[in-house]
Amino acid sequence: MILPYRLALPLVIAALTGACSPVPNDRSAQSPGRQNLLKTVEASIDGGPAESCLLMVWSEQEEDSDIEFDRANDTVKGGAISCATGATPSQFEAAIAALRDAARSGNKARILDQIGIPLLYIAPDGERHELTKDQIDTLFDDVFDARMLDLLQRLDLSKMTVEKDQGAFFELGSLWLVVDESGQPRVMTVNRQALDEAAVAARDQAERGQGEPIE
Repeated sequence: MILPYRLALPLVIAALTGACSPVPNDRSAQSPGRQNLLKTVEASIDGGPAESCLLMVWSEQEEDSDIEFDRANDTVKGGAISCATGATPSQFEAAIAALRDAARSGNKARILDQIGIPLLYIAPDGERHELTKDQIDTLFDDVFDARMLDLLQRLDLSKMTVEKDQGAFFELGSLWLVVDESGQPRVMTVNRQALDEAAVAARDQAERGQGEPIE
């Protein structure tokens, strides 16, 4: 549940400056990133709910936050990334970049490093399978065929859609990323049925003159 903004902000400030926080009250003892974060909190009193979500997520991160990037890229289709997923845009950008690079390299191990276990795989006929690491390894060429690898290589944060408490997805739900217990977004669903439907929808759109032709 998202706290009302005027309630959330004092809690964030308290979390950053209170006696129970690992962040010291003496700003000179804080890292530059934390100093910038605290200044951002103080300068954002009149911000909106999405800003409040970012502040809450930043306050829970151990590493320095990329405040400028997060503020500029938090809003995507479906709402604010921080409010919907509890993670920052920069965390998703890092995960997406790793997936793109892994797919372009063709390195199976690198791709598997970005996958959550169990992986929900939805086959072209709609049949659902929860795959273990060994099963993904065995069925890798079926799950990550040429079309899915092409999608991975084209991932772009600006084309991501978020759904509150569900995660983030691409291409009508062909690929879902969910934030794991460590706070990192990972691929948790590969939906080949949705990928086929997305291709049909894109082709229909192109034929109506609303998109690029598909070969």
